[in-house]
This record gives sequence, structure tokens and C-alpha cells, in this order.
Amino acid sequence: MHGETTPTPEAGREFVLTVSCPDRRGIVHAVTGVALEQGLTIADAQQFGDPSSGEFHLRMHLVREGTPLEVEALRAALEPVATEFAMQWAVHDLSVRHRLLVMVSQQGHCLNDLLFRAETGSLNVEIPAIVSNHEDFRGLAQWHEIPFHHVPVTAATKPAAEAELRRLVEEHRADTIVLARYMQILSADLCADFAGRVINIHHSLLPSFKGAKPYTQAHDRGVKVIGATAHYVTADLDEGPIIEQDFRRVDHRMSPGELARVGQELEAMALARAVRWHVEHRVILRGRRTIVFD
Repeated sequence: MHGETTPTPEAGREFVLTVSCPDRRGIVHAVTGVALEQGLTIADAQQFGDPSSGEFHLRMHLVREGTPLEVEALRAALEPVATEFAMQWAVHDLSVRHRLLVMVSQQGHCLNDLLFRAETGSLNVEIPAIVSNHEDFRGLAQWHEIPFHHVPVTAATKPAAEAELRRLVEEHRADTIVLARYMQILSADLCADFAGRVINIHHSLLPSFKGAKPYTQAHDRGVKVIGATAHYVTADLDEGPIIEQDFRRVDHRMSPGELARVGQELEAMALARAVRWHVEHRVILRGRRTIVFD
């Protein structure tokens, strides 16, 4: 890619631990004890005890000085604590850059924003492939030196198109699929198989004006606020767990075109923040809800 990116940490130097488990006394004490034993410094820690569910959630950024620490060694050290407290947990070595497979149709504002952020290093990810059901952005992908895959989709070819998508995810070792205004509905099977790994940007605050020309509908209804919603994809279309939302006040003087321009800005910003929080392991997915740590 053109330009420079932000350097990633050396392997074994920085980790993020995420934890969800039934809330009880001693969780933080047990986790910090393991961190101390492994020679780790806590650079940041955020926690949330959810009274509505009785669950405890934790995100901890850990830093290692001296000799590097293998991530598998840290996982092994945490395993007894995780078992004791019935944790759902994960440890991520921050030297491993997150890989995004980005999908797009014929509106390129979100794609272009993600490419710029990745190229300049403001979003510390790799984009190994762009997939589209149209040819519109092949040139943009080539300029960024990213492989572009044209995968047309019709009712008859949808199963074959999704099989190709699965192949591309495996080939490019993609951690997450980002639907950057990709205007095709994913099957229930695909949503289930990639649960928590597909992020979509919706052109409105949810619930929304559905169907064609959403900004014209909003204009006709005289809306006073427009917005965008980034969420995980589920089989329930636009009902997936919400990661981020953004909005702006508007008024009667704005045309549908002006509303669309503002809406596209909001879509790009909301999607970028959602992707950032996801790849930084700040989002804990719990059923239809998310816990998003600062």
C-alpha cells in the first residue's frame, strides 16, 4: 500500500484480555494476580457489572517489559482462573494486525474512508481484499494495490456467490467482514457461521425508513434528525446488535441531496468508529446487546 502505517508492537509485548462471566467477588483480584505473575503491567482496565444480567465484563490492556511473552503462555496461565470463574474470555496479542475483508456495491464513501484510515495508520488494520457485486471500484482497489474480486449476485447465483465469499475469507485469512454499503442481504447460514464477525453500516438511525430513497422519505416526512447505525449482522436484517450510532440535526431548508451528503458523512464516521472498537477488542457481544468500552 502507499504511504506509511502506524508501527505495531513487537510480538509478546502488548495484549488485550476480554472477560465475561457471572459477577462475583474476586474476579479482578484473580486476573491481576496472573498478570503480576507473568510480569505484565496493566496499562488500562475497564470493567462493568451489569445488574440486568448478573454478568461482569472486563477489558484489560497488558504490557510486558523485559523478554517477550508468548501469547499461548499467557493463555495457559489464565486458564485455571477462567475455569474457576466460568469465564468467556479471549487474549489477543496486539502485534497481530486485524484483517478486514471489505464489501461494497456502488456507493464508495465508506470504502474510501476505511482505505484512507488504513493507509495512514489511523486504523491499525490490513485490508487484504475488496469484494463487490459491481465493477465500480476496481480502479480504486488497484490504486491502493488491494486485490479486487467481482462477485455478481442474483437470486439464482446467490448460493454460489456466498460460497465464493467463504472461499475468499479463508484465502485472505480475514478476521472480519465489513459491509461498507454492500447492498445485498446475507443468508441466515452465513450470518450464523460468521456471528460477531460481520459489521454493517445502516443509512439511518434504527428503526429507519426502509426501502428505496431513504433520504427522500426522510425529507418528505420533515425529519429533524438523521443518522447512521453500525451493527453486527444477523439473520434479522437490520436488527443486529448495535455498536455505534451518529446523528445530526437537520431542518426544512435541506434538500434530499443535502440530507444524503450529511448522511454519508455520518455513515463513514459511525462505521469507522465501530470498526476501530471492534479491532481493538473493545466490544463485548452479549445476545442482542453490546458492551463497548472506551
